[in-house]
Amino acid sequence: MRRLFVAGGAGFIGSNFIRYVMRERPDVAVVNFDALTYAGNPANLADVSDEARYSFVHGNVADAPAVAAAMEGCDAVVNFAAESHVDRSIEDASDFMETNARGAYNVLAAARDLGVEFVLHISTDEVYGPATKDNPRHENDAFKPRSPYAVSKAAGDMMCHAFAETYGLQVVVARPANNVGPYQYPEKAIPLFVTNAIENEPLPVYGEGLQLRDRLYVEDNCRALLLLLERGDKGEAYNIQADNHRPNIDVARTVLDLLDKPYTLIQFVEDRAGHDPCYWMDSSKLRALGWEPQFDFDAAMQETVRWYVEHKDWWRQIKSGDFRAYYERQYGDRLAASRPYAS
Repeated sequence: MRRLFVAGGAGFIGSNFIRYVMRERPDVAVVNFDALTYAGNPANLADVSDEARYSFVHGNVADAPAVAAAMEGCDAVVNFAAESHVDRSIEDASDFMETNARGAYNVLAAARDLGVEFVLHISTDEVYGPATKDNPRHENDAFKPRSPYAVSKAAGDMMCHAFAETYGLQVVVARPANNVGPYQYPEKAIPLFVTNAIENEPLPVYGEGLQLRDRLYVEDNCRALLLLLERGDKGEAYNIQADNHRPNIDVARTVLDLLDKPYTLIQFVEDRAGHDPCYWMDSSKLRALGWEPQFDFDAAMQETVRWYVEHKDWWRQIKSGDFRAYYERQYGDRLAASRPYAS
């Protein structure tokens, strides 16, 4: 049986990927290596935690000996481990550089030293910086990251390239667009909007809400990642985009429509520093392998909202803890000075 080492598997995308792989590939065993920071939650994998093919190792990718020990005996690696929230990187980027840059190095070095067959590194569309539909980013385009988060992810990407070129490591980089779906920590825009709306709390929308983002349903992303794990060309990068672009204000209105809540819950707040207006990628390289998204914008939003409605205990427990202090720090003054929605 093949053994797959998954770094950061207790987070949003990682947990969805582990569940997907275990369902689709019964001949694969998974070693989930996760630090269980604030966004890593063992409850995300409660439904597979007792399976013989699943094992969990508590550890941090910044701890090189721990990474190597947990990876021993594995055939392939998928690295999701990352600090991922741009707002937090603006507050303090030190953890981002430690996890996203040094952590990526430790994973790659362990894979090289242990003779692992293949590494799939999960990056982001944000490494490219702003882009538009008329000028989308291709995999070989120069990086122009504008946030500390994006810089830290670009560093990890470049380390992957260095390991492929210098050591011949068989590595592929995936650059997905914004994922949506179950188990996403509610600091991110869509789960924040949904959970706030359910509680009749304000939806804080940055600026005028005109920032344009693709909304890639997490299961579509997982299908793409498994495809790249099995068929991706070594040393290459692949963009993953669903072409479900909508401005943030439309996303907020869609959430409220699905929950039958009034638009008056929308509050326009001071924008984030250096907020990129739009990301857009060309994903023809991935689509040439046979991948197409199965969820359009409406389907992705319906499934996402439905999950949070049906799993209130999961997110209410999160939002009653340390999350509340972060929320007040991030949005307290902004909401106090906010502008109401006007139809």
